[in-house]
Amino acid sequence: MERVPSNQSLHNQPEVFISIFNSSCRFDEEFKYILLPVSYSLVFVFGFVLNAAALWLFLKMRPWNPSTVYMFHLALSDFLYVLSLPTLIYYYANRSDWPFGAAACKVVRFLFYANLYCSILFLTCISVHRYLGICHPIKALTLVKSRHAHLVCFTVWAVVTICLVPNLIFVTTSRRDNDTLCHDTTRQEDFEEYVDYSSVVMVLLFGVPFMVIVVCYCLMARTLCQPRRGLPAGRQGTASHQKSLKLIVVVLVVFAVSFVPFHITRTLYYTSRVLELNCEFLNIVNFTYKITRPLASVNSCIDPILYFLAGDHYRSKFMSILSSRRQRTSNLQIPEQAQPNNNSMSLVYKNSAIGEDQR
Repeated sequence: MERVPSNQSLHNQPEVFISIFNSSCRFDEEFKYILLPVSYSLVFVFGFVLNAAALWLFLKMRPWNPSTVYMFHLALSDFLYVLSLPTLIYYYANRSDWPFGAAACKVVRFLFYANLYCSILFLTCISVHRYLGICHPIKALTLVKSRHAHLVCFTVWAVVTICLVPNLIFVTTSRRDNDTLCHDTTRQEDFEEYVDYSSVVMVLLFGVPFMVIVVCYCLMARTLCQPRRGLPAGRQGTASHQKSLKLIVVVLVVFAVSFVPFHITRTLYYTSRVLELNCEFLNIVNFTYKITRPLASVNSCIDPILYFLAGDHYRSKFMSILSSRRQRTSNLQIPEQAQPNNNSMSLVYKNSAIGEDQR
């Protein structure tokens, strides 16, 4: 939400400024001009490096298994999103003045929600795949192939794109004094309609996948906690089970940090605007919502941890590349280290010869 003047200053403001929100409440949003540029800059730096490295490693890991296919598309979604962050960094550092045009505004806002919901759906695919591997291993080996995973990923991209096409229509720019605003929602006159649309999208692309993940993890936890027949108690935790536990922890952290707070505060924010609640409450809700927006972007930095902890062959490939580089570096340094030793040996020989001549 953009800042709105108080009652005392309404008569001094142009009509277009007053119509941003049908209320006499003024929001104090000075904090976002520091919070958002700094947080988005950090996400851009770490997200760009980590996801570029992840994509490069995935491309060197062919052929892929289904889990790797899902992780590759998740890294691709995160990478495409962080590429759009420099425009938002400039926008908020420039105190909400958008110089890039309406089309770029639509694309940037689209990429945020595309990454948000693609990440949720790809994490759901990874969770369901690991559930099948733990609870139904025979079916997972015989029925789930890499080509099926590719088909599922293309379906995810298509579903998210179709669901977010109305968002391209709703999102727009508007003028406020000498500034151009890039709305993350829509114009005030279309706001209630936008809330109805975004609520449906939230249920379909966040609520349903989150319930699927919770059910899968409950079933996985029950299976992992059951003692395996024929194995002593000390050998119950196999490598596959340990990776599954790490997967559960990382995905739950992503949801707890990024997705759940964002959707809760956004729902409160939208509802408060529609109901036009009192100004003090609106300021609190607006503040919490603005804080969770950068948190929703942090998943681009957390997801690479998932690849390293729970990815099949990802960690071994990463370590093998590091070890090979160390070996090449050491091989290059050996001749340089050997050369001083040879020179010192020759100097010792010469000194001994001189000593003999002097006797």
